[in-house]
Amino acid sequence: MTVNQRDRVTEEFESRREHLHAVAYRILGSWSEADDAVQEAWLRLNRSRDAEPDNLGGWLTTVVARISLDMLRAHRRRRESLLGGLPEPVVELGGEGDPEHEALLADSVGLALLVVLETLTPAERLAFVRHDMFAMPFDEIAGVVERTPEAARQLASRARRRVRGATLSREADLAEQRRIVDAFLAASRAGDFAALLALLDPDVVFRLETAGTPEEHVAGAQAVAARVRARGSRLAPHARPAFVNGTAGAVVWSGERLVAAVGFTIVGGRIAGIDVYADPGKLPPLL
Repeated sequence: MTVNQRDRVTEEFESRREHLHAVAYRILGSWSEADDAVQEAWLRLNRSRDAEPDNLGGWLTTVVARISLDMLRAHRRRRESLLGGLPEPVVELGGEGDPEHEALLADSVGLALLVVLETLTPAERLAFVRHDMFAMPFDEIAGVVERTPEAARQLASRARRRVRGATLSREADLAEQRRIVDAFLAASRAGDFAALLALLDPDVVFRLETAGTPEEHVAGAQAVAARVRARGSRLAPHARPAFVNGTAGAVVWSGERLVAAVGFTIVGGRIAGIDVYADPGKLPPLL
């Protein structure tokens, strides 16, 4: 490519960086790995001695998807967990009390992403993400996953059924979730052991992940209530409502810095799981 062509390609790449990062993130479920995938696509483009692709946007999207798929396959070959402990949370702010916003979040990419990460093969995940989230034709997906278009369609269909099933199986709507989470935060601020117990499922599991330390894991309502009363009360006053992974949750701020996101799993009107994401490397940027 000529110097002028490279300048034009660089400008178009930067204009598409956000979209490419979104593609990689929805496949990989990791902010940092999505950055790596996009950067690798840029390096491949920059090393290319060929003429500028006719459809640079499509070429970049396909390359990022293939890089992401290769990264997933490498994880599987090394038998590493795709999530590496707690997953990187998907956090949404605002919209408190807004039914339309809450309904949108109920079907958000955040919840679907986590379900996909935990249940789908790399090929199923890529087919689902590329078709359902980015409207890519199955003829093009087939080339990326090295299957026929019909096989790619079946991959996406299987993934879609699992994601929809997980979404429909949630037992509490967002308004009820918010009521329970708000009551939990109030009890945490007050250090009210009895109120905490009333909100927790007997088999509740509490998980906390911070940078550089092993994941903390506490199980059982008595133990979790004691843990929250002893140490959670100092964070609870700084907690604010948010949506974490598509459901009611909270974020904790220190000044203008996000220090933690808290996700809740609510079953049968009680809190069955509490996940505290306090590793700065896994917290998303909130604008």
